[in-house]
Amino acid sequence: MYDIIYIGGGLNYAGAIMAAKKGLKVALVEKDLKQLGGVCLHQGCIPSKMFLHYAKIAHQSQNNIFEGSLNLNMKTLVGKKDKLISSAAKAVKAQCKDIELIEGEGIIKKAHQVSVNDKVYEAKHIVIGTGSSAYIPDGIVYDAELIITSDEVLNLQELPKEICIYGAGAIGLEMASFFASNGVKVSLLSNSKGIQKKAHPLIQKAMLGQLEYMGINFLEEHTITKAVSRSNKVVISLENREDLHTPMLLVCAGRKANLSVIQTEDIKVSEGIQTDEYFQSSLKYHYAVGDCNAKLQLAHAARAQVINVTQRILAQKVPVLDLSRVVQFIHTLPMSVASVGQTSHDTQGLSAGIVKLNAFSASNFHEANEGVMIVYADDDKFIVGAEILAPDAEELIAPIAMALAGEMDTSLASTTIMAHPSFAESLERVYFRL
Repeated sequence: MYDIIYIGGGLNYAGAIMAAKKGLKVALVEKDLKQLGGVCLHQGCIPSKMFLHYAKIAHQSQNNIFEGSLNLNMKTLVGKKDKLISSAAKAVKAQCKDIELIEGEGIIKKAHQVSVNDKVYEAKHIVIGTGSSAYIPDGIVYDAELIITSDEVLNLQELPKEICIYGAGAIGLEMASFFASNGVKVSLLSNSKGIQKKAHPLIQKAMLGQLEYMGINFLEEHTITKAVSRSNKVVISLENREDLHTPMLLVCAGRKANLSVIQTEDIKVSEGIQTDEYFQSSLKYHYAVGDCNAKLQLAHAARAQVINVTQRILAQKVPVLDLSRVVQFIHTLPMSVASVGQTSHDTQGLSAGIVKLNAFSASNFHEANEGVMIVYADDDKFIVGAEILAPDAEELIAPIAMALAGEMDTSLASTTIMAHPSFAESLERVYFRL
Protein backbone atom coordinates (compact mmCIF):
# COMPACT_ATOMS: atom_id res chain seq x y z
CA MET A 1 0.00 0.00 0.00
CA TYR A 2 1.45 3.35 -1.10
CA ASP A 3 0.56 6.84 -0.04
CA ILE A 4 0.72 8.04 -3.65
CA ILE A 5 1.16 6.32 -7.01
CA TYR A 6 2.10 8.60 -9.88
CA ILE A 7 1.30 7.22 -13.35
CA GLY A 8 3.52 8.66 -16.07
CA GLY A 9 7.19 9.56 -15.82
CA GLY A 10 7.09 13.00 -17.40
CA LEU A 11 6.91 16.13 -15.24
CA ASN A 12 4.90 13.96 -12.83
CA TYR A 13 8.25 13.00 -11.32
CA ALA A 14 8.53 16.48 -9.76
CA GLY A 15 5.57 15.73 -7.51
CA ALA A 16 6.84 12.25 -6.71
CA ILE A 17 10.20 13.64 -5.60
CA MET A 18 8.49 16.23 -3.39
CA ALA A 19 6.27 13.62 -1.73
CA ALA A 20 9.15 11.20 -1.17
CA LYS A 21 11.24 13.92 0.47
CA LYS A 22 8.40 14.47 2.93
CA GLY A 23 8.57 10.81 3.95
CA LEU A 24 5.60 9.45 2.00
CA LYS A 25 5.72 6.00 0.42
CA VAL A 26 5.69 6.75 -3.29
CA ALA A 27 5.71 4.76 -6.52
CA LEU A 28 6.03 6.06 -10.06
CA VAL A 29 4.78 3.97 -12.97
CA GLU A 30 6.33 4.59 -16.39
CA LYS A 31 5.76 2.55 -19.55
CA ASP A 32 9.44 2.82 -20.53
CA LEU A 33 11.90 3.89 -17.83
CA LYS A 34 14.35 4.90 -20.55
CA GLN A 35 11.85 7.69 -21.23
CA LEU A 36 11.85 8.93 -17.63
CA GLY A 37 11.55 12.69 -17.90
CA GLY A 38 8.80 12.48 -20.49
CA VAL A 39 8.19 13.92 -23.93
CA CYS A 40 9.55 17.35 -22.99
CA LEU A 41 12.98 15.93 -22.25
CA HIS A 42 13.20 13.23 -24.90
CA GLN A 43 11.11 14.34 -27.90
CA GLY A 44 9.83 17.82 -27.08
CA CYS A 45 10.83 21.18 -25.73
CA ILE A 46 14.43 20.42 -24.65
CA PRO A 47 15.73 18.95 -27.95
CA SER A 48 13.54 21.18 -30.14
CA LYS A 49 14.79 24.36 -28.47
CA MET A 50 18.34 23.05 -28.84
CA PHE A 51 17.72 22.60 -32.57
CA LEU A 52 16.27 26.11 -32.81
CA HIS A 53 19.27 27.54 -30.96
CA TYR A 54 21.64 26.29 -33.66
CA ALA A 55 19.16 27.17 -36.42
CA LYS A 56 19.24 30.76 -35.15
CA ILE A 57 23.03 30.82 -35.58
CA ALA A 58 22.68 29.46 -39.12
CA HIS A 59 20.06 32.09 -39.90
CA GLN A 60 22.13 34.94 -38.50
CA SER A 61 25.16 33.81 -40.50
CA GLN A 62 23.21 34.55 -43.68
CA ASN A 63 23.51 38.29 -42.99
CA ASN A 64 25.54 40.02 -45.69
CA ILE A 65 28.12 41.22 -43.17
CA PHE A 66 29.40 37.63 -43.08
CA GLU A 67 31.30 35.94 -45.87
CA GLY A 68 30.94 32.29 -46.72
CA SER A 69 28.15 30.08 -45.39
CA LEU A 70 27.40 27.71 -42.57
CA ASN A 71 25.77 24.32 -43.09
CA LEU A 72 24.16 22.46 -40.23
CA ASN A 73 25.58 18.95 -39.71
CA MET A 74 22.52 16.99 -38.64
CA LYS A 75 24.45 13.89 -37.58
CA THR A 76 26.59 15.96 -35.24
CA LEU A 77 23.58 17.87 -33.92
CA VAL A 78 21.60 14.68 -33.26
CA GLY A 79 24.62 13.16 -31.51
CA LYS A 80 24.98 16.26 -29.33
CA LYS A 81 21.25 16.14 -28.57
CA ASP A 82 21.44 12.47 -27.58
CA LYS A 83 24.30 13.17 -25.15
CA LEU A 84 22.38 16.05 -23.58
CA ILE A 85 19.25 13.96 -23.11
CA SER A 86 21.20 11.01 -21.71
CA SER A 87 22.88 13.24 -19.14
CA ALA A 88 19.62 14.93 -18.16
CA ALA A 89 17.78 11.60 -17.91
CA LYS A 90 20.46 10.25 -15.55
CA ALA A 91 20.03 13.34 -13.38
CA VAL A 92 16.26 12.81 -13.24
CA LYS A 93 16.68 9.15 -12.28
CA ALA A 94 19.16 10.09 -9.54
CA GLN A 95 16.58 12.44 -8.05
CA CYS A 96 14.11 9.55 -7.92
CA LYS A 97 16.28 7.47 -5.59
CA ASP A 98 13.62 7.41 -2.83
CA ILE A 99 10.81 6.48 -5.21
CA GLU A 100 9.89 2.96 -6.30
CA LEU A 101 10.08 3.01 -10.09
CA ILE A 102 7.76 0.53 -11.80
CA GLU A 103 8.13 -0.14 -15.52
CA GLY A 104 5.03 -0.92 -17.53
CA GLU A 105 1.72 0.58 -18.60
CA GLY A 106 -0.39 1.62 -15.65
CA ILE A 107 -4.12 0.94 -15.88
CA ILE A 108 -6.86 2.05 -13.48
CA LYS A 109 -9.75 -0.42 -13.38
CA LYS A 110 -10.84 0.12 -9.79
CA ALA A 111 -10.53 2.92 -7.28
CA HIS A 112 -7.13 3.17 -5.55
CA GLN A 113 -5.67 0.38 -7.70
CA VAL A 114 -3.14 0.51 -10.54
CA SER A 115 -2.58 -2.59 -12.67
CA VAL A 116 0.88 -2.95 -14.21
CA ASN A 117 1.85 -6.12 -16.08
CA ASP A 118 -0.96 -8.09 -14.35
CA LYS A 119 0.21 -6.98 -10.91
CA VAL A 120 -1.97 -4.69 -8.81
CA TYR A 121 -0.59 -1.83 -6.71
CA GLU A 122 -2.70 0.13 -4.25
CA ALA A 123 -2.54 3.70 -2.99
CA LYS A 124 -4.77 6.20 -1.23
CA HIS A 125 -3.93 8.84 -3.84
CA ILE A 126 -3.31 8.32 -7.55
CA VAL A 127 -1.90 11.10 -9.74
CA ILE A 128 -2.28 10.53 -13.48
CA GLY A 129 0.19 12.31 -15.75
CA THR A 130 0.23 10.20 -18.90
CA GLY A 131 0.80 13.12 -21.26
CA SER A 132 -0.18 13.27 -24.91
CA SER A 133 0.88 11.98 -28.30
CA ALA A 134 0.94 13.38 -31.82
CA TYR A 135 -2.45 13.53 -33.53
CA ILE A 136 -2.53 12.14 -37.06
CA PRO A 137 -5.68 13.22 -38.93
CA ASP A 138 -7.68 10.61 -40.82
CA GLY A 139 -6.39 10.02 -44.32
CA ILE A 140 -2.74 10.73 -43.52
CA VAL A 141 -0.76 7.49 -43.66
CA TYR A 142 2.04 8.05 -41.15
CA ASP A 143 5.14 5.95 -41.90
CA ALA A 144 7.85 7.69 -39.80
CA GLU A 145 10.04 8.00 -42.91
CA LEU A 146 8.51 10.38 -45.46
CA ILE A 147 5.39 11.23 -43.48
CA ILE A 148 6.72 12.13 -40.06
CA THR A 149 6.02 13.90 -36.77
CA SER A 150 8.34 16.10 -34.72
CA ASP A 151 9.71 12.91 -33.09
CA GLU A 152 11.40 11.93 -36.35
CA VAL A 153 12.64 15.48 -37.06
CA LEU A 154 14.75 15.26 -33.92
CA ASN A 155 16.51 12.19 -35.29
CA LEU A 156 17.00 13.16 -38.95
CA GLN A 157 20.48 12.35 -40.19
CA GLU A 158 20.27 14.85 -43.01
CA LEU A 159 17.99 17.70 -43.99
CA PRO A 160 15.56 17.35 -46.88
CA LYS A 161 15.78 19.90 -49.67
CA GLU A 162 12.08 20.56 -49.38
CA ILE A 163 9.35 19.85 -46.82
CA CYS A 164 5.62 20.45 -46.32
CA ILE A 165 4.45 21.07 -42.77
CA TYR A 166 0.78 20.52 -41.93
CA GLY A 167 -0.40 22.63 -39.01
CA ALA A 168 0.37 26.25 -38.09
CA GLY A 169 0.26 25.84 -34.34
CA ALA A 170 3.23 26.03 -32.00
CA ILE A 171 5.04 22.93 -33.26
CA GLY A 172 4.41 23.68 -36.93
CA LEU A 173 5.64 27.26 -36.64
CA GLU A 174 8.74 26.26 -34.69
CA MET A 175 9.64 23.50 -37.11
CA ALA A 176 9.07 25.82 -40.07
CA SER A 177 11.57 28.24 -38.51
CA PHE A 178 14.08 25.44 -38.00
CA PHE A 179 13.98 24.17 -41.55
CA ALA A 180 13.79 27.59 -43.24
CA SER A 181 16.80 28.82 -41.25
CA ASN A 182 18.80 25.94 -42.66
CA GLY A 183 17.98 26.52 -46.30
CA VAL A 184 15.16 24.00 -46.67
CA LYS A 185 12.27 25.06 -48.92
CA VAL A 186 9.26 25.11 -46.60
CA SER A 187 5.54 25.09 -47.34
CA LEU A 188 3.38 25.57 -44.25
CA LEU A 189 -0.17 24.31 -44.69
CA SER A 190 -3.04 25.37 -42.45
CA ASN A 191 -6.65 24.19 -42.68
CA SER A 192 -7.89 27.59 -41.48
CA LYS A 193 -7.38 31.22 -42.49
CA GLY A 194 -4.84 33.40 -40.74
CA ILE A 195 -2.38 32.63 -37.99
CA GLN A 196 -2.43 32.76 -34.19
CA LYS A 197 -6.00 34.02 -34.22
CA LYS A 198 -6.09 34.55 -30.43
CA ALA A 199 -3.19 37.01 -30.65
CA HIS A 200 -3.49 40.77 -31.01
CA PRO A 201 -4.04 41.83 -34.66
CA LEU A 202 -0.66 43.59 -34.68
CA ILE A 203 1.05 40.33 -33.72
CA GLN A 204 -0.94 38.30 -36.23
CA LYS A 205 0.07 40.64 -39.04
CA ALA A 206 3.71 40.72 -37.96
CA MET A 207 3.90 36.93 -37.72
CA LEU A 208 2.54 36.57 -41.24
CA GLY A 209 5.22 39.02 -42.35
CA GLN A 210 7.86 37.02 -40.51
CA LEU A 211 6.87 33.85 -42.39
CA GLU A 212 7.34 35.72 -45.66
CA TYR A 213 10.64 37.20 -44.46
CA MET A 214 11.92 33.69 -43.66
CA GLY A 215 10.93 32.47 -47.11
CA ILE A 216 8.20 30.17 -45.79
CA ASN A 217 5.33 29.61 -48.22
CA PHE A 218 2.21 29.89 -46.05
CA LEU A 219 -0.78 28.10 -47.59
CA GLU A 220 -3.88 28.92 -45.59
CA GLU A 221 -7.19 27.07 -45.96
CA HIS A 222 -5.42 23.96 -47.22
CA THR A 223 -7.09 20.93 -45.65
CA ILE A 224 -5.42 17.57 -46.25
CA THR A 225 -7.90 14.80 -47.00
CA LYS A 226 -5.29 12.16 -47.82
CA ALA A 227 -1.51 11.83 -47.79
CA VAL A 228 0.46 8.75 -48.79
CA SER A 229 4.09 7.90 -49.57
CA ARG A 230 4.58 6.83 -53.15
CA SER A 231 7.85 6.32 -55.08
CA ASN A 232 10.04 8.27 -52.64
CA LYS A 233 7.65 11.20 -52.44
CA VAL A 234 4.48 12.15 -50.62
CA VAL A 235 1.28 12.77 -52.53
CA ILE A 236 -1.02 15.16 -50.68
CA SER A 237 -4.69 15.36 -51.61
CA LEU A 238 -6.39 18.59 -50.59
CA GLU A 239 -10.02 19.57 -50.12
CA ASN A 240 -11.16 21.50 -53.23
CA ARG A 241 -7.58 22.02 -54.43
CA GLU A 242 -5.05 20.31 -56.69
CA ASP A 243 -2.76 17.65 -55.23
CA LEU A 244 0.65 18.59 -53.88
CA HIS A 245 3.83 16.53 -54.17
CA THR A 246 6.64 16.84 -51.65
CA PRO A 247 9.72 14.84 -50.62
CA MET A 248 8.60 14.91 -46.98
CA LEU A 249 5.47 15.76 -44.96
CA LEU A 250 5.75 16.79 -41.32
CA VAL A 251 2.43 16.43 -39.49
CA CYS A 252 1.95 19.04 -36.74
CA ALA A 253 -1.82 18.83 -36.37
CA GLY A 254 -1.81 19.00 -32.58
CA ARG A 255 -1.62 16.44 -29.81
CA LYS A 256 -4.20 14.21 -28.13
CA ALA A 257 -4.38 13.19 -24.48
CA ASN A 258 -3.18 9.66 -23.65
CA LEU A 259 -6.26 8.13 -22.01
CA SER A 260 -5.68 4.36 -22.22
CA VAL A 261 -4.85 4.49 -18.49
CA ILE A 262 -8.57 4.94 -17.72
CA GLN A 263 -10.56 1.71 -17.76
CA THR A 264 -13.25 2.60 -15.26
CA GLU A 265 -16.43 4.60 -15.71
CA ASP A 266 -15.84 6.22 -12.33
CA ILE A 267 -13.34 8.59 -13.96
CA LYS A 268 -14.99 10.80 -16.57
CA VAL A 269 -13.15 11.66 -19.78
CA SER A 270 -13.84 13.83 -22.82
CA GLU A 271 -10.95 15.38 -24.74
CA GLY A 272 -8.97 14.70 -21.59
CA ILE A 273 -9.56 13.45 -18.08
CA GLN A 274 -12.15 15.76 -16.55
CA THR A 275 -11.08 17.46 -13.32
CA ASP A 276 -12.15 20.20 -10.96
CA GLU A 277 -10.08 23.31 -10.20
CA TYR A 278 -7.90 21.21 -7.88
CA PHE A 279 -7.16 18.69 -10.69
CA GLN A 280 -9.16 16.00 -8.90
CA SER A 281 -11.08 13.74 -11.26
CA SER A 282 -14.66 12.58 -10.82
CA LEU A 283 -13.23 9.86 -8.56
CA LYS A 284 -12.11 11.21 -5.19
CA TYR A 285 -8.34 11.07 -4.48
CA HIS A 286 -7.62 10.41 -8.19
CA TYR A 287 -6.04 13.37 -9.98
CA ALA A 288 -5.02 14.21 -13.55
CA VAL A 289 -2.27 16.68 -14.39
CA GLY A 290 -0.56 17.91 -17.53
CA ASP A 291 -1.51 17.10 -21.11
CA CYS A 292 -3.83 14.24 -20.15
CA ASN A 293 -6.38 16.66 -18.66
CA ALA A 294 -6.33 18.69 -21.90
CA LYS A 295 -6.17 22.06 -20.14
CA LEU A 296 -2.73 23.29 -21.23
CA GLN A 297 -0.21 21.30 -23.25
CA LEU A 298 2.87 22.83 -21.68
CA ALA A 299 5.60 21.15 -19.64
CA HIS A 300 5.81 23.98 -17.12
CA ALA A 301 2.02 23.85 -16.68
CA ALA A 302 2.23 20.11 -15.97
CA ARG A 303 4.95 20.67 -13.40
CA ALA A 304 2.97 23.42 -11.69
CA GLN A 305 -0.14 21.23 -11.59
CA VAL A 306 1.54 18.16 -10.10
CA ILE A 307 3.29 20.26 -7.46
CA ASN A 308 -0.03 21.91 -6.59
CA VAL A 309 -1.72 18.51 -6.24
CA THR A 310 1.13 17.05 -4.19
CA GLN A 311 1.12 20.02 -1.84
CA ARG A 312 -2.60 19.51 -1.23
CA ILE A 313 -2.06 15.82 -0.52
CA LEU A 314 0.63 16.88 1.95
CA ALA A 315 -2.04 19.04 3.66
CA GLN A 316 -0.27 22.24 2.73
CA LYS A 317 -2.42 25.32 2.17
CA VAL A 318 -1.96 26.35 -1.42
CA PRO A 319 -4.18 28.57 -3.58
CA VAL A 320 -6.07 27.36 -6.61
CA LEU A 321 -3.65 27.35 -9.53
CA ASP A 322 -4.60 30.11 -11.96
CA LEU A 323 -3.78 28.61 -15.35
CA SER A 324 -4.24 31.97 -17.05
CA ARG A 325 -1.00 33.03 -15.37
CA VAL A 326 0.98 30.27 -17.05
CA VAL A 327 3.30 31.76 -19.66
CA GLN A 328 2.65 30.52 -23.18
CA PHE A 329 5.15 30.99 -25.99
CA ILE A 330 6.16 29.85 -29.46
CA HIS A 331 9.87 29.86 -30.26
CA THR A 332 9.84 31.08 -33.84
CA LEU A 333 12.72 32.86 -35.60
CA PRO A 334 13.91 35.57 -35.67
CA MET A 335 11.24 36.70 -33.18
CA SER A 336 9.23 34.52 -30.83
CA VAL A 337 5.79 35.22 -29.40
CA ALA A 338 4.74 34.98 -25.74
CA SER A 339 1.67 35.79 -23.67
CA VAL A 340 0.45 35.59 -20.11
CA GLY A 341 -2.75 36.47 -18.27
CA GLN A 342 -5.64 38.32 -19.88
CA THR A 343 -5.25 39.59 -23.42
CA SER A 344 -7.33 41.35 -26.04
CA HIS A 345 -8.82 38.00 -27.06
CA ASP A 346 -9.90 37.03 -23.55
CA THR A 347 -11.50 40.12 -22.09
CA GLN A 348 -13.07 43.31 -23.42
CA GLY A 349 -12.69 46.63 -21.65
CA LEU A 350 -9.01 46.37 -20.79
CA SER A 351 -6.56 49.21 -21.26
CA ALA A 352 -3.70 48.34 -23.58
CA GLY A 353 -0.27 49.92 -23.61
CA ILE A 354 1.46 49.29 -26.93
CA VAL A 355 5.09 49.97 -27.82
CA LYS A 356 6.60 48.93 -31.15
CA LEU A 357 10.17 47.72 -31.02
CA ASN A 358 11.21 49.79 -34.03
CA ALA A 359 11.47 52.66 -31.55
CA PHE A 360 14.69 51.04 -30.32
CA SER A 361 17.90 51.06 -32.35
CA ALA A 362 18.64 47.43 -31.41
CA SER A 363 15.62 46.31 -33.44
CA ASN A 364 17.66 46.91 -36.61
CA PHE A 365 20.30 44.30 -35.89
CA HIS A 366 17.95 41.92 -34.04
CA GLU A 367 15.54 41.69 -37.02
CA ALA A 368 12.84 43.06 -34.75
CA ASN A 369 11.45 46.07 -36.58
CA GLU A 370 7.98 44.48 -36.58
CA GLY A 371 8.18 43.48 -32.93
CA VAL A 372 5.70 44.77 -30.37
CA MET A 373 5.17 44.88 -26.60
CA ILE A 374 1.54 44.98 -25.41
CA VAL A 375 0.62 45.13 -21.72
CA TYR A 376 -2.95 45.11 -20.42
CA ALA A 377 -4.34 46.72 -17.28
CA ASP A 378 -7.79 46.79 -15.70
CA ASP A 379 -9.82 49.83 -14.63
CA ASP A 380 -7.85 50.05 -11.37
CA LYS A 381 -4.56 50.09 -13.31
CA PHE A 382 -3.50 46.65 -12.12
CA ILE A 383 -1.48 44.69 -14.67
CA VAL A 384 -3.53 41.73 -15.89
CA GLY A 385 -1.64 40.37 -18.90
CA ALA A 386 0.67 40.88 -21.84
CA GLU A 387 1.51 39.78 -25.37
CA ILE A 388 4.99 40.12 -26.84
CA LEU A 389 6.51 39.55 -30.26
CA ALA A 390 10.26 39.99 -29.92
CA PRO A 391 13.56 38.11 -29.94
CA ASP A 392 13.48 35.82 -26.89
CA ALA A 393 9.93 36.87 -26.01
CA GLU A 394 9.73 33.92 -23.62
CA GLU A 395 12.36 35.64 -21.49
CA LEU A 396 10.90 39.15 -21.80
CA ILE A 397 7.51 37.95 -20.55
CA ALA A 398 8.95 36.88 -17.16
CA PRO A 399 8.65 40.27 -15.40
CA ILE A 400 5.01 40.51 -16.52
CA ALA A 401 4.30 37.07 -15.06
CA MET A 402 5.90 38.19 -11.82
CA ALA A 403 3.84 41.39 -11.86
CA LEU A 404 0.68 39.27 -12.09
CA ALA A 405 1.80 37.06 -9.21
CA GLY A 406 2.68 40.12 -7.14
CA GLU A 407 -0.55 41.94 -8.09
CA MET A 408 1.38 45.02 -9.19
CA ASP A 409 -0.23 48.14 -10.57
CA THR A 410 1.27 50.25 -13.33
CA SER A 411 2.49 53.01 -11.00
CA LEU A 412 4.58 50.55 -9.00
CA ALA A 413 5.79 48.67 -12.09
CA SER A 414 6.83 51.90 -13.77
CA THR A 415 9.36 52.60 -11.00
CA THR A 416 11.49 49.71 -12.32
CA ILE A 417 14.57 50.92 -14.19
CA MET A 418 15.37 48.55 -17.04
CA ALA A 419 18.81 48.01 -18.59
CA HIS A 420 19.85 50.02 -21.63
CA PRO A 421 20.07 49.05 -24.39
CA SER A 422 17.56 46.23 -24.17
CA PHE A 423 14.08 45.39 -25.36
CA ALA A 424 13.07 45.27 -21.70
CA GLU A 425 13.14 49.07 -21.90
CA SER A 426 9.89 48.82 -23.83
CA LEU A 427 8.28 47.78 -20.54
CA GLU A 428 9.15 51.13 -18.99
CA ARG A 429 7.49 52.96 -21.85
CA VAL A 430 4.43 50.75 -21.97
CA TYR A 431 3.74 51.17 -18.23
CA PHE A 432 3.72 54.94 -18.62
CA ARG A 433 1.16 54.60 -21.41
CA LEU A 434 -1.32 52.68 -19.27
